[in-house]
Amino acid sequence: MDFSLGAEQEQIRDAITKVCAPFDADYWLRKDREGGFPDDFHQALAKAGWLGIAMPEEHGGAGLGISEAALMMHTISATGAGLSGASAVHMNIFGLHPVVVFGTPEQRKRWLPPLIQGKDRACFAVTEPNTGLNTLKLRTRAVREGDHYVVHGQKVWISTAQVANKMLLLARTTPVEEARGTEGLSLFYTDLDRSKIEVREIEKLGRKCVDSNQVFIDGLRIPVADRVGEEGKGFSYILHGMNPERILIAAEAVGLGRAALQRAANYAGEREVFGRPIGKNQAIQHPLARSWMELEAAHLMVQKAAWLYDQGLPCAAEANSAKYLAAEACYGACENAIFTHGGMGYAKEYHVERYLREAWIPRLAPVSPQLILCFIAEKVLGLPKSY
Repeated sequence: MDFSLGAEQEQIRDAITKVCAPFDADYWLRKDREGGFPDDFHQALAKAGWLGIAMPEEHGGAGLGISEAALMMHTISATGAGLSGASAVHMNIFGLHPVVVFGTPEQRKRWLPPLIQGKDRACFAVTEPNTGLNTLKLRTRAVREGDHYVVHGQKVWISTAQVANKMLLLARTTPVEEARGTEGLSLFYTDLDRSKIEVREIEKLGRKCVDSNQVFIDGLRIPVADRVGEEGKGFSYILHGMNPERILIAAEAVGLGRAALQRAANYAGEREVFGRPIGKNQAIQHPLARSWMELEAAHLMVQKAAWLYDQGLPCAAEANSAKYLAAEACYGACENAIFTHGGMGYAKEYHVERYLREAWIPRLAPVSPQLILCFIAEKVLGLPKSY
């Protein structure tokens, strides 16, 4: 059992750190204040060839695993870009995995290279206002008419829809009353036609530069050629992206926690009160030391989950656990960073208040901590289903 990074992984870490170097903490503070998608950051990663890290080589990707993708996302977040930087490219890594697995050769050839090259930007349209995590009850309707589907419905909390030109959409092709089991939902990857789609941005607590939105779809026509796989099988297809998504956001959370912890440790070593650095005080040292241990433990679970996924082994329990543990460790580290800074932790110029606001994202999304606990109780411990 080897816990060290391989030579290729070290190269990935160093290369990503180099790409991120011009986008320092002041850059992300400015984006947090002003908003606006970080196009220059997105294009820098595209130009360096990193947007396709887990995409097939024959379509211009690197053909690497989720372990390497998680390392990349952790590194982006840990440089101080946090969830703002990670979210700008997050969809590229896991979002189109159902296309990689279930798309036709023609679809992969048509869709993947523009995304890898940074020419296309995609959003992931699944969640609806009245269903939340109860995906099987989605009501956005796609009705087939000849060689097209016509779609009506609503989606909510759709990231990057303000800047996306493509949309991975899960819609109902069989009425919910007639659907059996997990069937009845179909998956589409299609153009985001703004003449048929209204996108309204949601003002939110943090990550201002990566938009979140309500999406209203009224008569969108989708060619049958833009359907991924078989009609009615879409729910089973998106499951292939859920474990990687949990692993990646866990890696990002660990990175954000480590960025906050480093700022706290630096401040504690420099800030003097009563003639001595505050870092000499155990009341400062111990919370930071505990956060270091919690982040390390969470990172080990991230690595285990990613390894299992890359080996083709079951990893749902580990992926969900990684997401839960990393989110909690991240939030604790960001909170301790503010406590370490005292009143200055409340000031935007010290960055840690921004980190704490972003730390809410992995706690809330893409699945609640309560549902993860329910999943572990049922699937791992064998307890009765509670919902």
